Amino acid sequence: MEANNWKTVRRETTYENPWICVEHRDVITPAGAPGIYGVVQFKNKAIGIVPVDDEGFVYLVGQYRYPLEEYSWEIPEGGGPLGEDSLSTARRELKEETGLTAESWQQIGRIHTSNSVTDEEGFIFLAQGLRQGEAQPEETEELSLKKIPLAEAVAMVMRSEITDSISCCGILMAARILGC
Repeated sequence: MEANNWKTVRRETTYENPWICVEHRDVITPAGAPGIYGVVQFKNKAIGIVPVDDEGFVYLVGQYRYPLEEYSWEIPEGGGPLGEDSLSTARRELKEETGLTAESWQQIGRIHTSNSVTDEEGFIFLAQGLRQGEAQPEETEELSLKKIPLAEAVAMVMRSEITDSISCCGILMAARILGC
């Protein structure tokens, strides 16, 4: 059952930019029939951080997400080059988006964000021992920051008020680890 029963006949890059490559593939399906598949390959790995302070509050970042045409509350997150250490990316993204630095870091998860169409891999970190500093968002980021009890963030996930996959996984994993 774990063997790859798909056969790739032909690959064609249909679109590419600095972040993604979209391929059209002609394939032979596991049933032996000809078919097509579209694959989005990411040029960065996804990094999410669940920053939890000593009182059990988590910091969320709010921003308008252009592809969804919706405002989204999420954990701090960003992309890191494939060859870069994930923890280095996590430290940078936390500081950039929230101004926070952390004394304690723990990788708590690895996920695939939408494995039916993309190869994107995500890594989730729990950051504790927080210190507040100045945020340094990128020019494309217009961010809001809110601090809420971790239990309320879990409730937001369960009410589908937080829908970002890395955020949902990260918040639920952190809550389980911290006994919330």
